[in-house]
Amino acid sequence: MHKNLPGLILAGGLSRRMGSNKALKQLGDSPLLSHVIERIRPQVSYLALNAPHDWADEFGLPVVPDTKLGHAGPLAGVLAGLRHMASVAPDASHMLTVPADSPFFPETLEAQLRSYMTDDSTVIIGASAGQVHPVFGLWPVAIADDLEQWLAVDENRRIRNFLGRHSTLGISFPKIESATSSIDPFFNINTPDELSIAQAFLDTLD
Repeated sequence: MHKNLPGLILAGGLSRRMGSNKALKQLGDSPLLSHVIERIRPQVSYLALNAPHDWADEFGLPVVPDTKLGHAGPLAGVLAGLRHMASVAPDASHMLTVPADSPFFPETLEAQLRSYMTDDSTVIIGASAGQVHPVFGLWPVAIADDLEQWLAVDENRRIRNFLGRHSTLGISFPKIESATSSIDPFFNINTPDELSIAQAFLDTLD
């Protein structure tokens, strides 16, 4: 049996479509990021936040900024996290990532993805409704050097292009159900309208 792996919340996006930092938008009684933290914290052995240097420490998590400048996207956050985990969790073969804008991902995400681990080099990612969601994944620490070399080329920012270089396994998850509604487990919030959809589903869970 493997013990729980360390985790990283990816919160380095620019929130252009929301107009302000979406991770801090109110959802129910707390910021969106608080919902993500509450959902992931029981699943991991250690938790950090990939965010810019100037983030306040109000969430009580270690802040791990991108090591590559220029908002290089989620892959830059993954790289920063892998380097960080190598020092704080040196025995971990993989790191779990989730984004800061998805509050309904499965409460068993880490355990289910981990159950498919057969080696220390395969990337294992979440999927739903025929779509893969690479920001929900177990990333092998062993690929950090290759990822750093990949990101040294400015055009190399797409996650799926990078995953094409490595063995990758997608694991499908069903919808999250309430008594009266359902939602994709990896529903993410980029706009005010999507925040309203999330609020409406959250209200059905009360």
